[in-house]
Amino acid sequence: MRVAAIDIGTNSTRLLVGDERRTVITRLGRGVDRTGRLDEGAVTRTIDVLRDYAAVISDAGASQVRVVATSAARDAANREDFFTAAAEVLGVRPEVLTGEEEGRLAFLGAISDLDTADGPFLVFDIGGGSTEFVVGSERADQVLSVDTGSVRLTEQWLHSDPPTAEELSMAVSVVRAYLDDVTREMPATRSAACLVGLAGTVTTIAAVELGGYDRDRVHHFRLSRNAAEDVFRTLATEPLADRRANPGLEADRADVIVGGCCILVAIMRHFDVDSILVSESDLLDGIVRTAREESGL
Repeated sequence: MRVAAIDIGTNSTRLLVGDERRTVITRLGRGVDRTGRLDEGAVTRTIDVLRDYAAVISDAGASQVRVVATSAARDAANREDFFTAAAEVLGVRPEVLTGEEEGRLAFLGAISDLDTADGPFLVFDIGGGSTEFVVGSERADQVLSVDTGSVRLTEQWLHSDPPTAEELSMAVSVVRAYLDDVTREMPATRSAACLVGLAGTVTTIAAVELGGYDRDRVHHFRLSRNAAEDVFRTLATEPLADRRANPGLEADRADVIVGGCCILVAIMRHFDVDSILVSESDLLDGIVRTAREESGL
């Protein structure tokens, strides 16, 4: 059985079907934190990408399609209008994942090719609008989703080009407050043997450190805390026009990557780790794995 999975996120819209993966930055969540509504232009961009994905899915002969939407859709008052348009294109209506559901699926994807003996794992998924924290070994034992992500943090606090020291300090402080909540509500995070980072912020910072993006090199790359801090300092002090030129950094992600860096370095500092494991297996893989298990495959 070939399963197609689509993740409509705050920053990007992604597809996994068979061995094919596609990611397009559509910024569906632009302005949602301020207005509470999906921007018309962002909706149009996302629907155009979904139309392309529908053709890929058809060509791949997928027998099952699951489409999920995350933080931006959770927060938007007009999401049903967008879902109706998406269903017309895909033939499947998107489903809104709660933060907990998103975290559990991301955890399943992340550990799918890890040795459970190396756990317990603390898996964190830095999205555009939220960040999920999940701890466990063979299954997700504790899950918490917090309302901070690369797009949300950027829109709230990082207004200068490049951000000022005061803006960066405030952004990191906000993340630290959320992390205090994480360790208070999920005490098992303190005993995790391995931190695993997912999603575009983490893989991008790894790619910048490596000097360019190569999925095989990025997947299960050990990103050191020193390297993450170095990348943060470099990107945070560059104006946007210069930042876009960094090898491994997509031009369309350059305006929110510093916000993502604030979250990543705050996590590494808070849990006082020397490195994290970068994973390209994530929410999409968890969706496919779940669909196969439910079908008895």
